[in-house]
Amino acid sequence: MPTGLYNLYEMGYAALTPVRLWAETTRDVFQNPMSPLSFTPIGRTLAATADLTFRITRRFEQPDFNIQEVLINGKPHRVREEDVHDKPFCRLKHFIVQGAPVRPKLLLAAPQSGHYATLLRGTVEALLPYHDVYITDWKNARNVPLSRGYFDLNDCIDYYIDFIKYLGPDSDVMAVCQPSVPVIAAVAAISQTEPKHAPRSMILIGGPIDTRVNPTEVNKLSMRKPLGWFKRYAISTVPPAYAGAFRQVYPGFLQLTGFMSMNLDRHIDSYMQYFKHLVRGDGADAETHRKFYDEYLAVMDLPAEFYIQTVEHVFQKHSLPKGEFMFRGLKLDLSQIKKTALLCIEGELDDISATGQTKAAITLCSGLKPSQKQYQLQPDVGHYGLFNGRRWRDFVRPLITGFVEKHTK
Repeated sequence: MPTGLYNLYEMGYAALTPVRLWAETTRDVFQNPMSPLSFTPIGRTLAATADLTFRITRRFEQPDFNIQEVLINGKPHRVREEDVHDKPFCRLKHFIVQGAPVRPKLLLAAPQSGHYATLLRGTVEALLPYHDVYITDWKNARNVPLSRGYFDLNDCIDYYIDFIKYLGPDSDVMAVCQPSVPVIAAVAAISQTEPKHAPRSMILIGGPIDTRVNPTEVNKLSMRKPLGWFKRYAISTVPPAYAGAFRQVYPGFLQLTGFMSMNLDRHIDSYMQYFKHLVRGDGADAETHRKFYDEYLAVMDLPAEFYIQTVEHVFQKHSLPKGEFMFRGLKLDLSQIKKTALLCIEGELDDISATGQTKAAITLCSGLKPSQKQYQLQPDVGHYGLFNGRRWRDFVRPLITGFVEKHTK
């Protein structure tokens, strides 16, 4: 993609500013309870049309976690966030539950696939009563000045090594989707060079450990196109208006386009239902839609070198499962992971990281005893259901907690 793509995107956003302002003003006028028109069918229809127009043309920024309290043994406990480790491209965030009993420390590796770490808000909320949670809060690359350096796949592994050492060997690490690869690579590197720092257990959820197994459409696309195609058509330059001006990135808006196109009919239907909820005055249903899409539509740019190396080593060369991945001059050998217990969880209906791709780690980590390894295929669950929603809370989270407790003793 020509490097001017980002500029074209910004120009388009700016050009829609009058439409966005008109829609916002119209919505507020016709939703105002002081206006008699807000209670009429035509008033609600105009307000719904304006609201939909405003949401389609606006930009969604990084949301807050906004986790105020959790229940532990039926008692409410206040929650506050603290950034305990700050790196150029990531903050390590700790959720401190005031007055809570001692719980096992858990490093939660958030996906680096375009969405912010807040996508795991529900994941964190369900874990907090049972685990002392730290999360990788990745920064939007367009806001990181060039003076802070570059960030590639090796740098990502370095970050995880530092975070694992920070929490100590009596901690657990859990990776959701894409970070399964750098996390298991980090654990392998520690196991080969500094085994005393290896974490107690590792949980991999819906991760692309070996995408040769049961490849999805996303995997097939990565294989069909040469690496040069991704460099040319997926990479753009951050415009001068941002702190990260002139940095090469994989833009978040491109990733979002890919996300939306995978299930376009479902998204269109969701917005049509949202429009109907507004016209009928179904505030609760409309708010549910807003909460989901406020999160889903908030995307960030990824450093170009990280994105390209991920495509190359994870989806094209399959370097890790082939035993060919080189990290800082060290050939990673997953069979050297001997202390860190392993739990792999997959969803039966996962169309992003298909069944068998995460399970591959069970075989690759041949240095672990059978009692140190566990695999779960969760029935009737898609990708997002593995870490959010009712089945996550009722089935997956208890499985993780039980696994951690088993290997804590």
